[in-house]
Amino acid sequence: MKSHRWLDCRTRRCLLAGTVLALAAATACGQGWPVYGGEPGGGRYSSAAQVTAGNVARLGTAWTFHTGELGEGLARRDKLTFESTPILVGRTLYFNTATAIVFAVDAASGALRWRYDARINRGTRFSEMAARGVATWATAGNGPCSTTIFAGTIDARLIALDAESGQPCEAFGAQGVIDLSRGVRLRDRGEYLVTSPPAVVGDVVVVGSAIGDNRGTSLELGVVRGYDARSGALRWAWDPIPRAARIPAEAGNPAFGDVEAQAATWTGAANAWSLFSAAPEQGLVFVPTGSASPDFFGGERPGDNHWANSVVALDAATGVLRWGRQLVHHDLWDYDVASQPVVATLTRDGVRRAVVLQVTKTGELFVLDRDDGTPVYPIEERAVPGGAAEGETAAPTQPHSTLPALVPQGPVRADDAWGLTFWDRGRCADLIRSLRSDGIFTPPTVGGSIERPGYVGGANWGGLAYDPQHQYAIAVVNDLPMVVALVPRAQYESTRDSDAYPKYEFASMRGTPYGMRRDLLRSPLGLPCTAPPWGALVAVDVARGRIAWRVPLGTLGDMAWPLRFLHGSPAIGGPIVTAGGLVFVGAASDDYLRAFDIGTGQELWKGRLPAGGQATPMTYVLDGRQYVVIAAGGHAGLGTTRGDSLVAFALPN
Repeated sequence: MKSHRWLDCRTRRCLLAGTVLALAAATACGQGWPVYGGEPGGGRYSSAAQVTAGNVARLGTAWTFHTGELGEGLARRDKLTFESTPILVGRTLYFNTATAIVFAVDAASGALRWRYDARINRGTRFSEMAARGVATWATAGNGPCSTTIFAGTIDARLIALDAESGQPCEAFGAQGVIDLSRGVRLRDRGEYLVTSPPAVVGDVVVVGSAIGDNRGTSLELGVVRGYDARSGALRWAWDPIPRAARIPAEAGNPAFGDVEAQAATWTGAANAWSLFSAAPEQGLVFVPTGSASPDFFGGERPGDNHWANSVVALDAATGVLRWGRQLVHHDLWDYDVASQPVVATLTRDGVRRAVVLQVTKTGELFVLDRDDGTPVYPIEERAVPGGAAEGETAAPTQPHSTLPALVPQGPVRADDAWGLTFWDRGRCADLIRSLRSDGIFTPPTVGGSIERPGYVGGANWGGLAYDPQHQYAIAVVNDLPMVVALVPRAQYESTRDSDAYPKYEFASMRGTPYGMRRDLLRSPLGLPCTAPPWGALVAVDVARGRIAWRVPLGTLGDMAWPLRFLHGSPAIGGPIVTAGGLVFVGAASDDYLRAFDIGTGQELWKGRLPAGGQATPMTYVLDGRQYVVIAAGGHAGLGTTRGDSLVAFALPN
């Protein structure tokens, strides 16, 4: 019977060949994970229910696979991460590493089927060393590349591989490869990357880019492009920053004046570096976009900067903008819309609505109508702090969801200072007094400002999981206030090269009057100056418009054993949810995968990982056994244990 059910899934997939609907069908009947978010809409929900609150304590390691990639020979080994979430096609898992190596492993045993190395230049100083997964596409045939694996690379290539053999698909692009660095105004080879999997809708492969966007004003263009899945021919390209003097009113965009239009001709970025979602039945792809360049000074890019910092719905076949909703105006805080949009159905007050859920770095959850982007929960334009630096014109208001905020957004005061001792608590209080802090959207200043939420979020690329039974949206969030200061151009190099700010990150922001320095608001001991929890798992009851529960996530035990008593560690990664009533999540700064009760948020189980689990897990049922799989390779920026493992957990046979 199991094989008959699988064959039925395969038959349905063939009937829908070449469409994301095929993957949705495979998910429904196979309890699989055929795309990054589990389903085209990115909800990260599985109907698998073998593992439940009653037996999750028996979950143990089923197998471990080692990629062998530990960063030898990399110019930026210090930035190496392992964030990939595998997808399941048939009986095989497919995933990639930050160094553009694609793997196919047996989903039941973890045995290697094939390995493809795209051979990046390991001496290039890439601005990021990350990859979050791959995508697949199927046709009705049985020959080479009838099922294709698509992977983006950090050296800006889109690669098509035969799922069976791992060999490049010769008919796609140039012998299986498209050079994405062409036509984007390339400035620096190591600063234009692809770090997230493409989205496949029908026979179109949609891909964005990651851009090192604090280097200056005139950077690479943040275009989103759609390619023919068979040939690799470019179907369309959409630029989040309009290059025309005025935007057509019929496109739903506000018109802006000649000054802003002139700046748009050379402003860069607003790139879509994170994860896309799709509504195949509507032919839509949903794209989250980042800030226009540079992040922390916008005097050279006046106006709201549409469609930066937005979620937009594009026609997947043509790239035409169907609707857009900007969630941060004229970004000065690196508040990219970093999380994958989630396509869902919401029943509220007895009315069913097709919606898109978007969580943000600002720690807010927006609920939008899927057809036209109108708010399901009202969005209010609220006045925000003024007093920006000379040459800057900050937006006077910012959009706020009327759902409760997922993280604190108020000012940080000296009375909020926290520390392990009286001494470091006092030093934190002194630091806080020296900085401007007026709550969310406090603009950067030369004297230094506190940014809360910080530029890692709120919610980052880990995004949401949506449980359709409870109508809960579950997110990993951080409360890590940051210090941001503008450095006048004449003082930038001497300040950067001095010993005054040893832990700060500096950015030149060429083409503006300022450079920038930023860091965690930290004590002399290196810990945050505000009290834990610094990381949490939050469930929003979307139907009722309330926080259902909030619990600290993880500890600092694996980073500093004496601090294991501090609950709620910084976290990078995302959750998934299952019909077994469980939320699975790694993400925290310790080396564990955890399971929580969906109804209460109670932690029910944690499984030891060989390294940090800064990735999003996935789950599937194969031969009657449910597996939960996560990449455990650590995260350079977070400082967690480094490794090269893909770990599968299951109940004992």
